[in-house]
Amino acid sequence: MATIRRFEEIEAWQTARRLTKTVYELSAGGLFARDFGLRDQMRRAAVSIMSNIAEGFESRTSGMFLELLGRAKGSAGELRAQFYVASDAGYVTPAQFQTLQDQCEKCSGQISLFMLYLKRLNVGTFKRSNVSGEKRSNDAAGKPERGNSA
Repeated sequence: MATIRRFEEIEAWQTARRLTKTVYELSAGGLFARDFGLRDQMRRAAVSIMSNIAEGFESRTSGMFLELLGRAKGSAGELRAQFYVASDAGYVTPAQFQTLQDQCEKCSGQISLFMLYLKRLNVGTFKRSNVSGEKRSNDAAGKPERGNSA
């Protein structure tokens, strides 16, 4: 794999950009455009995929990059769920729904493969960030370990 110098070179980001454009186009007209809650939430989820990939890349730390790629993947799942709402509400045709699902699954798969690649690349040097709220092994109760003063 060639060195990626800019987040715009990441295939998952490119797919997310196309997906975001499609979401904006489909949600711009008809009844969909007037369902402000769903329209705005879908747009935010789509933009979030792109933004988290970009932010993670620019962070220049593997732990934060993987954390933000995971968030991007989560946003892709959120968007896929919202496609069902849009379909059930009659805002998109079955063909449009399938296209959206396919694009979103492609993006999610690309993110997964990229994460796997990055984890393998950093074998032995990768340390998980505590950003996700994971507890340290000596912090099982959520409090700092105290010395033995019995």
